[in-house]
Amino acid sequence: MIAVVYSGTKTAIWKIAKDGKTIAECSMPGINPFFVDQKTLLQQLNKKTILINHAEQIKKIYVFAAGATCAERRNELAESLSLFFKFSKISVQDDLHGAAIAACYNQPGIVGILGSGANCAYFNGHNPLPNNFGLGFILGDEGSANYLGKIILKYYLQEKLPAELLKKFGTKYDINRAEILERVYKKSLAQQFLSSFLDFYIENREHPYIQQLIDDAFQRYVNIYLLPTLKQHPDKEVHFVGIVAGNFQDRLRLVAERNNFEITTITKEPIYNLLNYYSN
Repeated sequence: MIAVVYSGTKTAIWKIAKDGKTIAECSMPGINPFFVDQKTLLQQLNKKTILINHAEQIKKIYVFAAGATCAERRNELAESLSLFFKFSKISVQDDLHGAAIAACYNQPGIVGILGSGANCAYFNGHNPLPNNFGLGFILGDEGSANYLGKIILKYYLQEKLPAELLKKFGTKYDINRAEILERVYKKSLAQQFLSSFLDFYIENREHPYIQQLIDDAFQRYVNIYLLPTLKQHPDKEVHFVGIVAGNFQDRLRLVAERNNFEITTITKEPIYNLLNYYSN
């Protein structure tokens, strides 16, 4: 029995398989080792009956988590998980590595993440090559759910949204300036708070103003992440992974066309491809 885990900063998806067939699955808050300590992680695991019931039977766990970008963080996460899964061999890589396998399997290509966070790398068929893009939700993540959340909150507070969107946003979230600033600057897990506003974009995806915000965010992503990677690896296939890319495929392909490159695949939920890869 194996388990495959794909975790952004906001959500971690678990799938458990036996003999190539999925037998259980669940989700929990993200397990980014930069933000979730051992005590919190164990508390979260102990709330999941599915994981408790299968913990002793799972022999291998393949984890791909945002924030697991260096050996120290990967070892920390593996050690924490081993306290719960005492009979499992645990492999931890970052989410970019998982996205690359899900999109490319063993073939080379350029892989972009547009989920709760953002990243991009050239995958040589074995590993993503090192880059300088992964700066997190404060310094980076352009085009991601975190980034889109920051934009919509900023324009809401500055009353720059069109009147109908301003009213919709206020009615849906019923949150004031003081509460927003406290959640962003004082409370923990601000990145989860920011990415939660992706729902507003999805619900209002046909509004021209929302479409322009998305297009502008994707163009920033392309300028910062994609075009420099394409310059280093011209003529390679381009793949995207993540909930933002998956929900706004039409806008993403339009921006790609404007920048003279094609997108080969867009995978909204990479966990399915990862489970297939490791089950076989």
